[in-house]
Amino acid sequence: MKGPFFYLESLIAENGVIQFDEESSHHAVIVLRMKKGEQLVITDGKGNAFEATLENDHKKKAQARIQNSTFTPPQSPKTAIAISLLKNTNRLEWFLEKAMELGIGRIQPLICDRTERTQFRFDRMKGVLVSALLQSRQVWLPVLDEPLPMEQLSESELNEYRLFVAHCEEGEKKPLNLACREAPMQNKMVFIGPEGDFTRQEITILERLGATPVSLGSTRLRTETAGVAAAVMLVQPV
Repeated sequence: MKGPFFYLESLIAENGVIQFDEESSHHAVIVLRMKKGEQLVITDGKGNAFEATLENDHKKKAQARIQNSTFTPPQSPKTAIAISLLKNTNRLEWFLEKAMELGIGRIQPLICDRTERTQFRFDRMKGVLVSALLQSRQVWLPVLDEPLPMEQLSESELNEYRLFVAHCEEGEKKPLNLACREAPMQNKMVFIGPEGDFTRQEITILERLGATPVSLGSTRLRTETAGVAAAVMLVQPV
């Protein structure tokens, strides 16, 4: 697929023509200085990709004519990371960017007992994911959930995944990459705690839900680093 990559959440094609919103029009015509007839690619973040040519280079109402379309099936098995909100939001944004680039399918922010900051700007965080989607030229945007306390997680939704909890408490743990290799076709979700780790009570709750305690290596990692390490192992166990 050639040309700049664009994301349109509400993508509507009429008679083979896609109407850009004002923001995307400005980016194409003013920022990238694209002209009529140039090639580009548009995705809706739901598996669809449209190869198109710019038909109208209006800076607020650009249009592109579809030349070809493809659909990429959703990820199988599914991957998800449930991770605590962080005191430094820049670190959380960094994690979201890398999780998107690696192809994680769902991200559930958590509010844990030791979470220091509970403010969450959903639109900004989704924007980070969109930027990473465009940079990595992918066609599936991860599901980003609203932050939830542990006790409000939906047990029925969790049942869709094989659960793992990474924590720093003493006890028997299985390396996550090994655990992933042992269940190659199962959906998987890894829980990552806040600065200060999960409490013993939270670990117990997750274990009762069926979560397997896992390690992410021999060193103690920051929350966002642990999230990225888990993402790598979920996507491609080594």
